[in-house]
Amino acid sequence: MNPKTAQQKVRCNMMKKILIVSSVLIFCSGCGMYNSHVPTADYFYLNPDKNLANYGKVVLVQLDNHSSYPEISADVTSSLFEELQKKQIFSIRLVPQTDPVWRSLQLDLNSAYTIEQLVTARKALGCDAVLVGTVTRYSPYPHMMIGLRLKMIGLDDGHLIWAFEQIWDASDKKTEYRIKKYLESQTTVRSDTLGQRLVTMSPLKFLKFVSYEVARTL
Repeated sequence: MNPKTAQQKVRCNMMKKILIVSSVLIFCSGCGMYNSHVPTADYFYLNPDKNLANYGKVVLVQLDNHSSYPEISADVTSSLFEELQKKQIFSIRLVPQTDPVWRSLQLDLNSAYTIEQLVTARKALGCDAVLVGTVTRYSPYPHMMIGLRLKMIGLDDGHLIWAFEQIWDASDKKTEYRIKKYLESQTTVRSDTLGQRLVTMSPLKFLKFVSYEVARTL
């Protein structure tokens, strides 16, 4: 192979690598993955064909609980409700799973809904979409950890508007970094090492951090 041909081959390989890297970066930015300047939760989906502004009223149903701590479901749901209210994207109402109206709908959170079920739910709940989910795992201090799986479903067509799944481990370096950035964004809390440690020790403070991260993806 002559030198000119070898140089052309090297340039071609370099161009292929640049195109591959560029494609990955475009894909990640479109999916809302990790941003080094403003860290957010890693795994979420926001339907590009849906406009959140079109869903004026949303019902947040108290989360299911797959952990061994019964009280955590109410605590997470309450914290998430507060953070979503702060976003002011839509009007949101909290409905416990014990609510007679919700129980009468008998909707399976893991199944697709029929048109009849959607119409009934929309009329009964008086909303445009429902936000449901599960606490997949939880452990308190000294190893603070929580996992959430959430989804928002439009009651106009039953399509998925937004979905989210994440596990936060207080001992993970990436989580520590995001806690630091979260505290720096709050004007009324300490963002030093002590402030970060308090978040990893206090269930309520940790849940506020988690809820903040969830709300940021909307």
